[in-house]
Amino acid sequence: MAGSLAGGEGVEAAELAIRAGLTRLGRGVLEDLLAADAGHRGQRVDCGAGHQAEFESYRDKTFDSVLGPVTISRAWYHCARCHQGLAPRDAELGVAGATMSPGLAKMSARAGAAVPFTPGAALVGELAGITLTGRRLGRHAEADGTAAAAAIQAQAAAITARQVIPLPPAPAPDLLYIAVDGTGVPMVAAETEGRAGKGDDGTAHTREVKLCCCFTQTSLDEDGRPVRDPASSSYLATFAPAAGFGTLMAAEARRRGAAHVRQLVILGDGAHWIWNLASQHFPQATAIVDLYHAREHLHDLAKLLEFTLGDHKPGWLDARLAELDAGDIPAICAAARAFPLAGRKAADLDTALGYFEHNTHRMRYQHFRSLGMFVGSGAVEAGCKAIIGQRLKLSGMHWTQPGATGILTLRCQQASGRWEEIWQQPRNRSGAA
Repeated sequence: MAGSLAGGEGVEAAELAIRAGLTRLGRGVLEDLLAADAGHRGQRVDCGAGHQAEFESYRDKTFDSVLGPVTISRAWYHCARCHQGLAPRDAELGVAGATMSPGLAKMSARAGAAVPFTPGAALVGELAGITLTGRRLGRHAEADGTAAAAAIQAQAAAITARQVIPLPPAPAPDLLYIAVDGTGVPMVAAETEGRAGKGDDGTAHTREVKLCCCFTQTSLDEDGRPVRDPASSSYLATFAPAAGFGTLMAAEARRRGAAHVRQLVILGDGAHWIWNLASQHFPQATAIVDLYHAREHLHDLAKLLEFTLGDHKPGWLDARLAELDAGDIPAICAAARAFPLAGRKAADLDTALGYFEHNTHRMRYQHFRSLGMFVGSGAVEAGCKAIIGQRLKLSGMHWTQPGATGILTLRCQQASGRWEEIWQQPRNRSGAA
């Protein structure tokens, strides 16, 4: 026997054969265990709509599991008022209206969140010996993610209404950051119909998804720079308008202990909607415009004045960047307005400087750094790339909003270390076929 398994191919064949045999054995054991309770719950049961459904017969149900197809016989009830049937045992097992077991659905969601659906199905097939189509895996992953998103929204609403009071973190971190950003996701035509956008034809081909990253900080490194607490980042994403995003963001911050930390900090670019939400939900927070966005705007300002600055542009820009690092926004504006402009160029200058003037109190970078605070929103920008871009913005992809929401929710829960919370409540799982 040893000689026959000397080659790698022989070992692999043996491994697969043994796994197939153990899977068949496990499937039989599982069916025997499930057969111990056929789900008879008396002559009548509640139909779920306030009526009584009567026992009719025993019916078979087959669903796919991580051990392969499993068939169970369970009591079937029928409601004469609703003209609907139900099997209480299905709900108890988490397979009501579904053709996948909870374990296989979880496996499918994990794969569908990580990679495109067809390769995901192939991956599950190769690693777990389960045969799935990409369409079926994707349908389940999107539906389970959508159900999880609905549960998160319900929790946020309960926190906002003070029906749920999150327990304070122990120990409470020193600083809690809320970093906010947005990015476009390519959508199917029906999702962008009639919407203006940046396409060559003036129409939109994407929808903006807003992303929030909450993380904590309790220490500085040896050079006095802030250090993000390990594994402290949590994420949420939504296509909802700013108001809906604000509710989710505020609830997540409260769940993370916003009311118990020494200092709450909000990081973002100069978008008005971000700071409107910050003022609405957390007026006491320290607001900081991402330094790197501000530098980009300063480079744009120098380009706007390039025709006047000429060869002095590099030196002029270096001086303004130094002023930006020091948080001296009035000096930047004074230097830019030193040039007499008129007409369109004067209007463009007013617009460019409006970004700095409106955010002056959010650009005190030297002061913020002296307090040991982050001044860059790199955490959420990295999230836009890793959570959104690397899965939803691959070549040729076009999403429906519900489908994209489902996958984003799964990826956010995964990145937040909260994956298991999706599966702890069976009612949050979908009934996708």
